[in-house]
Amino acid sequence: MAEPDLVRVLDRARDLGFLGPGPVEPHIEHARAYLDALPSHGTVIDLGTGGGVPGVPLAFWRRDLRWVLVDAMAKRVAFVRSAVVDLNLDVEVIEARAEELAAREGWRGCADAVVARSLAAPGIAAEYAAPLLRVGGLALIAEPPGGDEGRWPTAGLAQVGMRTGDVVRSDGATVQVLVQESACPAKFPRRVGAAAKRPLF
Repeated sequence: MAEPDLVRVLDRARDLGFLGPGPVEPHIEHARAYLDALPSHGTVIDLGTGGGVPGVPLAFWRRDLRWVLVDAMAKRVAFVRSAVVDLNLDVEVIEARAEELAAREGWRGCADAVVARSLAAPGIAAEYAAPLLRVGGLALIAEPPGGDEGRWPTAGLAQVGMRTGDVVRSDGATVQVLVQESACPAKFPRRVGAAAKRPLF
């Protein structure tokens, strides 16, 4: 059963149009799929947090981690900032495009994990996440129903220093784990918009 405080906050996100219509409990339950794959300590970045999923529920459950929630839209960022205050969470919320964050001082290679849901196609998501991860860090990417291994080609991931890890399944949700095997090459991420126009794979 979803926690009432999370339901209340995500109901507001839905009413503002930051989540789809209908009950918010499925969004909260979907976020649980990430829990077993999260690191035991360190910094976790939610890229494209939107209405706060999966980052807000995960930060609510794992207060021992340093959470950074990132989105490019000012209205969504303003909502998420109010939500974390409402829930008394010690969370940093940043307005930025994924490509820009890695270029900011102190952010490249800083994260122990990156989580994302509905961020972008696989080749784009990998290019956004890899520059932010330390070597050994994990990207936890939500998969669509019926996703297949061909979405994450070995040669494509190797371009940004990644390989596939485990696939985590929980109550119908699927999360693909990617491992940052080596430091992401300095040429990634490319300039804003380049990954979307010319995905790595």
